[in-house]
Amino acid sequence: MALGSNVGDRLNNIKRAIELLSKYVEIIKISNIYETEPWGYTEQDTFLNACVLINTELEPYELLKICKNIEKELKRKQRFKWGPREIDLDIIFYGNLVLEKEDLNIPHKYMFERDFVIVPLNDISPDWKHPIYNKTINKRYNEIDKSKIKRYEKES
Repeated sequence: MALGSNVGDRLNNIKRAIELLSKYVEIIKISNIYETEPWGYTEQDTFLNACVLINTELEPYELLKICKNIEKELKRKQRFKWGPREIDLDIIFYGNLVLEKEDLNIPHKYMFERDFVIVPLNDISPDWKHPIYNKTINKRYNEIDKSKIKRYEKES
């Protein structure tokens, strides 16, 4: 799972989303939190991003529904595609499942294009191999420019 926030208390939004998610799934690992430039629509504030590795018996669409409910609980406003958001939760992969539907793609169709997903994902699951590209997260991580992604250190 990938999480991102660039509106309001970004750090608290991510922490609260993980806390709410843990009521439905087992959280195995949590990545570091990174501050990143926006992707897609770039005229907006920087994001905080993280990834969590989970264990669940939920089916993908059940998990998606829970993610959407968490976003709603954390007051995410629907603005426009790739726009600012209080919180965003994305299913990045689900084991080796390949699912291509209009409303859900697993693995996430943009995951290898988004350094803000690859960097935190490498913290928690470097050996996971993409079932279509046949490439591990760590191999993709070693190919990207990490200069614009920095580990977030909360100011005291």
